[in-house]
Amino acid sequence: MTEAIDGRLKELGITLPVAAAPAANYVPYTISGNTLYLSGQLPIEGGKVAVTGLVGRDVDVPAAQRAAELCAINILAQAKAALGGDLGRIRRVLKLNGFIASAPDFTEQHIVMNGASNLLANVLGDAGKHARAAVGMAALPLNAAVEVDAIIEIDA
Repeated sequence: MTEAIDGRLKELGITLPVAAAPAANYVPYTISGNTLYLSGQLPIEGGKVAVTGLVGRDVDVPAAQRAAELCAINILAQAKAALGGDLGRIRRVLKLNGFIASAPDFTEQHIVMNGASNLLANVLGDAGKHARAAVGMAALPLNAAVEVDAIIEIDA
């Protein structure tokens, strides 16, 4: 399965970055039994937050969807690090929690989260289909527009 995932990433033109180190007092992931819990990932690209500000004021929906996609790419990078480089150990993405820094009147958080959901489904196939939440927030760390965390079932 690892080869299939690598092939889909290549087809989509995605190179996974090196997993980012924590920015505060936490770990990037924990594993309990066959469940991988990934800390929130920001839309980091090239070592910096690529999309900043409030969605609906500073950031339009397509840019916010791209931010969510970048968060999903970073989720895959963290999962790869947690799983010793073997994304084939992913059985299923169980749940994503999406946090969208939103202007007070913005109500399309669910549309923004499609950026992350679509990417994971495209890369992982059925294993990438998941339950999720999409929540508007007043602000996020480093002024990021989007943050996404994940719970993933894995082969132990």
